[in-house]
Amino acid sequence: MEFTINLNGETKVFNKKIKLLELTNGNKDILCAIVNGKLRELDYDVYYDSTIEFLTIKDHDANEIYERGIRFIFAMATHLLYPQYRFNMSYSISRSISVVAYVKNEDNTMKRIFLTKNMVKEIEDKMREIVDNDYPLIRLIKPNDEARKIYQQFSLDDKLEILQYRPEKTVHFYDCNGYLNYMYGKMVPSSGYLKDFKLLYYTPGLLIQYPRSESNGLIPQFKDEPTFANALNRAQVWSYRVNLSTVGQINSFIKDDELSQVALINICEDRHNRMLCELGQKIQDNIDTIRLICIAGPSSSGKTTFADRLTIELKSRGINPIRISMDDYYKKREFVPKDEDGNYDFESIDALNIDLFNDNIVSLLNGESVSLPTFSFKSNETKFNDPVSINSKDPIIIEGIHALNELATESIPKFSKFKIYIAPQVQMNLDDENPMTLTDVRLLRRIVRDNQYRGSSAEETIAMRPSVRKGEFKWIYHTQEEADYVFDSFLNYELCVLAHHALPLLREIDKDGQYGIIAQRLISLIKYFKPIDEKWIPCSSILKEFIGGSCYRDAK
Repeated sequence: MEFTINLNGETKVFNKKIKLLELTNGNKDILCAIVNGKLRELDYDVYYDSTIEFLTIKDHDANEIYERGIRFIFAMATHLLYPQYRFNMSYSISRSISVVAYVKNEDNTMKRIFLTKNMVKEIEDKMREIVDNDYPLIRLIKPNDEARKIYQQFSLDDKLEILQYRPEKTVHFYDCNGYLNYMYGKMVPSSGYLKDFKLLYYTPGLLIQYPRSESNGLIPQFKDEPTFANALNRAQVWSYRVNLSTVGQINSFIKDDELSQVALINICEDRHNRMLCELGQKIQDNIDTIRLICIAGPSSSGKTTFADRLTIELKSRGINPIRISMDDYYKKREFVPKDEDGNYDFESIDALNIDLFNDNIVSLLNGESVSLPTFSFKSNETKFNDPVSINSKDPIIIEGIHALNELATESIPKFSKFKIYIAPQVQMNLDDENPMTLTDVRLLRRIVRDNQYRGSSAEETIAMRPSVRKGEFKWIYHTQEEADYVFDSFLNYELCVLAHHALPLLREIDKDGQYGIIAQRLISLIKYFKPIDEKWIPCSSILKEFIGGSCYRDAK
């Protein structure tokens, strides 16, 4: 057996299989590798002609593996120190992981407990001990009946809940010095690779900070974000209160009858209705000073449907706003700035005709009739509509990714603006140690929507993700702290619907291709959700913006 390996432009010949780990020369900055286009753990055996690219913490795929390892050793440390508690993880402020602890009551309900500074220090010390001992992380495959016993042995009741929904007959584990768990993805070879992390006491729990690829492999400086944190906490508390925070709970609620599905949909939709009512009241109470209602959020947050629903909510209160989409102020493509890679930067505020936008806003507020533009991305042309005007006491709703940016509305004083940030504040877990990210849910929404309305493949949508994410970090995320209200557009039942649409699209992507890694990761997240009948979803639902059938879009 003879084969060649191309590594860093150098080709070597081997006559027996070799582990990737052996090729790293002990460099623990290397976390994984791309072998012939496919992501591999360092424990992988190479025995065929290969081109290998090693990845470090600065690379997105490697960064995910590192973060997964941090969650593993945290779960191991808390199991050793506090086996009587359940520790629930979720993605949180300042690009960190939030952890809260629960104890089971006699009636099997869960009660949140407050961690102490001393407990947080003990957990961090135990994690560092695990890292310093450099325990190997050994991958195991067990049949489901053995997996059930392991879950019981390590009190992983949350994983027992979803075992029944696993389509495979076997379960993967990683053994770290006798502790067994699984984080639904690839891992580093040993605990010694996970040296860089911080634990911050953040009552009632703690925050785990870890290096981020978008921060050049460094731990971002902690920045408290009380508005964002409060929105996440509200979402988490509600999910726990109604027992809809995990896949197991969602599937258990659905059962196999339509009445349960209808109840689940209505419970989630009613929460949106109540938030809209709360928001409408806030605006009504301050309507004498509010001239602009600014709605912004990252891609696929549901801004368009939300703006439609807010308009109706305000009209029911005798307030008659006019709607303006900032997307209609895009410049012709040839005048759009380009990014450092030479691509059109449609996420930049400089891609918009801000001068015209401000002129139109001021003219409308002065009681003048204005011919508002409509921009067509397809034709790259702007047309102007029939003149419109507004009552002197009615506000203007503006919607777009830059709507909260003061540069976009500098002609209007701050006290006259009511700012709304909208995004899915996802507090949904596969189990206690495996949260779903806000960005993954939005990516799934976009994959389904782009296929539904643009005929785009999942691969085409995923290909756009880096530029979209770059724009979100540069222009959007920092604006949420300026919001007067954060609207959580997530519906706890939506993954049961999105999975039905997205799974076939994701499975069309070549596993060994450029986007196979992301596709397989998304599949592993959503394959557990039981489907529900879409006919019970109201046509006004934000979810309809992505799956089709919206009374605001499709009825036009």
